[in-house]
This record gives sequence, structure tokens and C-alpha cells, in this order.
Amino acid sequence: MSSQGQARKVLEQIFGYASYRASQQEIIDCLIAGQDALVLMPTGGGKSLCYQIPSLIRPGVGIVVSPLIALMQDQVLALQQQGVAAAALNSSLTPAEAQHIKRQLLNGELQLLYVAPERLMTDSFQALLRQIQVALFAIDEAHCVSQWGHDFRPEYIQLSTLHETFPQIPRVALTATADEPTRREIMQRLDLEQAKHFISGFDRPNIRYRVAADSSNSRQQLLHFIELDYPGQAGIVYCLSRRKVEETAAWLQRQGIKALAYHAGLPQQVRAENQNRFLREEGVVIVATIAFGMGIDKPDVRFVVHLNLPKSLEAYYQETGRAGRDGAPAEALLFYNLQDVITLRQFVDQSDADEAHKRIESQKLERMLGYCELTSCRRQALLAYFGDHLEEPCGNCDICLHPPKTRDGTEAAQKALSCVHHTGQRFGVNYLIDVLLGKDNERIRRFSHHQISTFGIGAELNQKQWRGLYRQLIAQGFLALDREGHGGLQLTESCRPLLRGEKTLLLREESKAEKKGKTRGKRHYGGTNTRLWEALRERRMELAQEQGVPPYVIFHDATLMAIMEQQPRTMEQMSHISGVGVHKLDAYGKAFLEVLAAHEQTQEAPVTDTVAESIELFHQGFGVEEIARRRGLKSSTIYSHMAKGIEQGSMVLQDVVSLDAERIQYIQDLMLEQGADNRLGPVFEALEESVDYGVLACIRAELSQRLDS
Repeated sequence: MSSQGQARKVLEQIFGYASYRASQQEIIDCLIAGQDALVLMPTGGGKSLCYQIPSLIRPGVGIVVSPLIALMQDQVLALQQQGVAAAALNSSLTPAEAQHIKRQLLNGELQLLYVAPERLMTDSFQALLRQIQVALFAIDEAHCVSQWGHDFRPEYIQLSTLHETFPQIPRVALTATADEPTRREIMQRLDLEQAKHFISGFDRPNIRYRVAADSSNSRQQLLHFIELDYPGQAGIVYCLSRRKVEETAAWLQRQGIKALAYHAGLPQQVRAENQNRFLREEGVVIVATIAFGMGIDKPDVRFVVHLNLPKSLEAYYQETGRAGRDGAPAEALLFYNLQDVITLRQFVDQSDADEAHKRIESQKLERMLGYCELTSCRRQALLAYFGDHLEEPCGNCDICLHPPKTRDGTEAAQKALSCVHHTGQRFGVNYLIDVLLGKDNERIRRFSHHQISTFGIGAELNQKQWRGLYRQLIAQGFLALDREGHGGLQLTESCRPLLRGEKTLLLREESKAEKKGKTRGKRHYGGTNTRLWEALRERRMELAQEQGVPPYVIFHDATLMAIMEQQPRTMEQMSHISGVGVHKLDAYGKAFLEVLAAHEQTQEAPVTDTVAESIELFHQGFGVEEIARRRGLKSSTIYSHMAKGIEQGSMVLQDVVSLDAERIQYIQDLMLEQGADNRLGPVFEALEESVDYGVLACIRAELSQRLDS
């Protein structure tokens, strides 16, 4: 059999996939043939298969360089579930465990071995490698080699010697995060100038990008975001400080969200336990600093929220890329304000880095801020930053979905800039706004700024509008923060044409979507599908707990969805489900077929006791608000109970809501326009927030029940 035929057989029988994605086949062919490769592929694009399949076909063992223990463990668990002989050598092992793996390596019992760069380059491990046959070297997270990157690991630089020591062994460097300068640095530092390059692009079309500017109640919006559209779903919330991490996690816990904190200041045992729960339990929300995430390969993260501005577009892209690795719809929501810019600027200026590095970091921060203030497609701008090109606006970001209104802000901008000039270019935004609004306070009088020409000339805008204007002037480069880190604003050369009236300026107006933080929402399954979905997830969790592995190692959500939608009846039919290889079919096929058979026999499952209690009270004549008061629950919770009753046919929609039939039909038409996602957020917004979310949930339930029948 040809090497291509062997690779196809491995793809289908071991990994359970019927076809390759993107440039996987070309990369695999290249490595099997013994050539070097540089692979840039978006997160979730299937990078791992590019070196795993050649490692199983070429003679010897594939050596994978991985930067974090969690990432190694995740990959090894997944491969073992596929029936692949894989192991990892790292500091978490006992001496006896490490010795056992070395014996396996020497005896030719392993197909893939994961190691950290520090261990790989030791004399003892190099000596070990000389005693075995190596199939290839895979350098994962290769952007760690870049000194300008946000995940720089000095140990990675040493990896260039692999080519000198083992010149006949093919090497592949893989990353999902590398702009053009970083790619050049990877090639240079890893001696890969002669390697074949495979650039698959950066686009993650399943992720919806949203930005909420200058929000004063981001924490409350975060709660609504999770409760309304992602209940029971896994997510990551990033904060800039450890204190904010702990406060946010504790607050979410008090609101009934299964939230855990993660930052470098927590005890190692607590960090490990929280990370383990995030990986192995369903529906955990991890609140973290950027110390969390690089080694996380959890595919079913449905959302990533930034409660503060990331320091660069590279960091933002990589962190948001931890959502939706399974290809299903996911969301990246960013809240930011001017204080974030000041804080991050201080971090740069007060760091020990040299001036060249500080200049680069400042430019990255400015590009990040500019992204936030866009009035055109966010995805096009994000991809363009990485040298990728998207012909048309994406239709899946907040700008495309709700184009912001713009206005001529030239005159207001001139006032704002003049105020900076007349106050001496040393004051922050709040003080400048007080001057523009003509506030007569002690500080303004102390500096005699009640006597300058810009005092009180800004009555046409309120404080929030002036803050937004200053934010946009900074983003567009007309103003800069002072280098001393005190938050004062200074004029730049580019503001002169604007001040002289030689240039006009269009500014964006804050939209409802930005103020409310409207969300994408989870994929919704109505009626019997909902019950089958939960039954499949429950069986997956049972199997995972029996083996002590994360649920997604058994089957990804995408595989469960395929099982639910295709409902195979035999092992043969199950074998054709994407993600079900031979080993997993033998291990789990029967268990999931039993779930499908049981579901077929019991089409109607009883409602839970708490739902039944609410429905019974409603049938006794109590309204939603009265039931909520009697039971000590939120009215939104009671509406969710009513919705379940409507789904199962024990209640009639018109008895629950007071809208007329024509209005209900109009709302359901809006819901149908949302397609498979069936999201409430956009419908709520389209109705100009005139219909309560609880009422919408009931209307959606009736629609689902009707479509299922």
C-alpha cells in the first residue's frame, strides 16, 4: 500500500474521519517523505493530525515538543483513547514512572512521545534518542521561539540544534498564532528556511467577535451573557488582575454559576484542581488571568470573555481561539475601557525591557485599541493583521450584524483636543471632561482652568459621550498617553490638520448591542432532541468518570451531535459517524447505541419535580409572578418552567403569554430566521426590547414543539 493509502487508512480507522481538512494531506505527505515543514493553521484546524499520522506511518517514534504539561497530558489521553501507544515525559512523573516510559521507548513500544524543550535538549535525553529510531520531530506552539511574541520561551531557541544533531529526521514547526515577523523569526531560529511552508489562514468562522466599549456594568452583562445564552456551558473569562479574577469568580458563584478562579498567585494545588475540574466537568466557567489557557485543548469551550483589554492582537487571537475548537458556534466577547489602556501602558513603560521592545509593545497595544474602535468588519481587520485576506465582510461580528452609526465629530474633537492643549497636556480624561462641561470645583479653580477658553464649551455632549470621544481620539492616534504613566493626555503630530480644520473626523456612536452586550447563544435543541442530547452527554460523563478522563476525550460534542442527528441503530452505522474510529467503536459503540434504543422506547420523559410544581401552581390559577414569589424563585426561572411545559405539550402558549396570535407569529418568524442556533438575544433586540426574555423563551418552546411534532 502506498504511503498516501496508509495515511488515509490511519485517518479513517484510528481517528474516525472520512476526509482531510484544509492542507492536512499535503503536510502529511511532506513529512512522510522526510521533508521539513512550517505549518500555520488556526486553532481547531487539525494541526495535531499533521504530525500524528506521519508518526504512525514512518519507522520509529514521533517526538513532540510541547511547552506545558497540561497540553501533553491532554494529547496523550486523547491518543490512548484512539488506541495509539503514546506517552509524555515531564516533571509530574515519579522516577519509577519516568523510567518505565524510557524502557518503553528503548523497546520500541511507543508510537508518540511528548516532551518539554528543556528535557529534550539535555545530554541524557539526547543520548537516549541516539539509541532509538526517531520518526520525526514536531515542535508544537512554535511561536514560543519569538522574542517579540507574547508566549516567548527561551528554551525553544535551543531547538535549532536538532537539525545539526539529527540531520536526516524531518522536523515540523506548528503554530496557530504568528504574524509575518514572528513567522520569519521561527524560520530563522529553528533553521527552517528551506522547509515547505503551509499557511492555512487564520480565520475561525465559527467564532463570533463582539466588543462592548466603556461599559460600566460589565459584570452584570457577563452574568446575563452566561444565563441567557450559555447556561450550563463551559467558558473562559479573562481578567487583567488577580484581584479581579477572584472577585469575579466569587460573584459568579453567588449568582449560581459554577465558576472557578485561576491565576499564578493561587497555591499550585488549587490551580491544578480548578484546571482539572474545568477539563473534566461539564459547564464550568474558569475566571483567569492570561496565566491560564496555553496548555488547554478542551474542544467544547463555548465562549471566551475578556473583562479587560488584551495587550495585543496576538494575545487576543490566541485567547479567543480557545473557544469553539470543535468547530461548533462559539463567541468571543470583549469589554474594555480607557482605564485598561492606561494600565497596560503603565505595564509597558514600567517593565525592564529595552526601549526597542517597549516600542514594539506600545505599537501592539495601539493596534489592539484600534481594533476595538472599528466601524468595519472585525474579522477582516483581525485577519489582515496576520497577513490574511477576507474578500467580503464576515457577517458574524457585531459590526456586520449591527453596523454602528457614525456622525461628524470634527467640531467636538477640536474642542477635546483644544482642551488638552490649553490645560498643558498633563491631565487625564476625567479632568478634561470636567473642564469641557464647565464644572466649578476646587481643583479646576486651583489651576485657573475656569478662565481658559475651553471651560464650559462642551455642553452638547454628556460625560459618557466625551469619554467615548477621547477614547476614539486615542485609538486613532490623535492623542497619546504620557510616557510617565500618570494617565495624562498629550497631542500628537497627526492632530494638527484636524485642529486646523483641514481634516474631518467621523466618530462611531455606541450601539444598543455594545451597551447591552448582546450574545450569540448556544445551539438549541427542542423537544425530544433536548432529552436525547442530555442522555448522550450523561452517558459520556459516566464513561469518562469510570476512566478518570475528560468527557471530550471519549467523544467531542461534534461527534455526539452527529450521533444524535443520525441516530445509528447498528455498530456498522455507528462506525460511519465522524470521530468514531475502530478503537472507540469497540470501546463505546454499544454504550451509545443503548442510549439511542432507550430513547426510542421512551419518547416522552417526565418533567422534573421543580418544573412540575410550577406547572401545577399555574394550573391552579396562579400567575408567573405569584408563583415566583411563592417559591422564592426568579420570574425568569418560572418562565423557563412554563417553556418546558409547553415543549412537552402539558401547557398552551396562549395561556401563559398575553400577546395576540399575529404578534406571536411575527416573533416566531424572527426566530426561524436565526436558523439552527435559535438565539433569543437578536430577537430581543429586533423587538427593541419590548418583549421579556421569559416570554420569548415560551414562544420559542411552542415553536420547537410544533417543529418536532
